[in-house]
Amino acid sequence: MKILLCCAGGFSTNMLMQNMKKVVKESAKLDENDFEFTAIPADSIESEIDNWDMVLIGPQISHKLDFLKGILEPRNKPYAIIDKDVYGKMDGATVMKLALVTYKKHEMLNK
Repeated sequence: MKILLCCAGGFSTNMLMQNMKKVVKESAKLDENDFEFTAIPADSIESEIDNWDMVLIGPQISHKLDFLKGILEPRNKPYAIIDKDVYGKMDGATVMKLALVTYKKHEMLNK
């Protein structure tokens, strides 16, 4: 699964991404070879989105949700907004669960 983290372009989202990678690496159930991550500024999403399976949106750019939906929904890309408290704690495990559940629900709805 290729997960795109969409943010304001800041350092903190990169830290969260590293925590997510660590969760996958240390997991007994997940294979790190099955995952790819990158973090990009929201303004770059249109040129990047086609190469990714899903998008996680940082809470600091939730005000850009209408802009992002206009790009994601026509392409049928699943997305979720990361909770600000989870983001603040840099909780990679909870964000990985959010990614997996969001992606799985999307797959089930689009069979």
